[in-house]
Amino acid sequence: MLREKGYGGIVDGAWEVQLDGTPLSGLKTGTFVFVDRPHGPRQLTATEAAFPGVTKHDITVQSGQTYFFVARTSKRKNALMATAAGTGGGILGLALGTAFTWGYDNPGPIDFFPLDDAAARTTIAELKLGE
Repeated sequence: MLREKGYGGIVDGAWEVQLDGTPLSGLKTGTFVFVDRPHGPRQLTATEAAFPGVTKHDITVQSGQTYFFVARTSKRKNALMATAAGTGGGILGLALGTAFTWGYDNPGPIDFFPLDDAAARTTIAELKLGE
């Protein structure tokens, strides 16, 4: 799992990403994290404090394969932030944003996008291992 380089904001906290409920700690801007798991069905999830939804992404892992994903802010989170900014924030902004975005495909804060091997390895070479 990687998070591309870029401006992480004033406070660039690690995203709360899990694989089968086990945290993949240290996923900040410009970092990657990894874990080795046996074959079978797996679930990537992401949560965020005070965010009204959970990202869930199911995958089936084959033996001997490496899977790469890039994590990005979800469309829903971007829409919620825009709505909150447009309404001055606060409880009203959160309530309106939640109502306007409830039907999004991913109700959570992060989208996971699979990367092909070559693109992932090129990108990871420029990143740091998450702590």
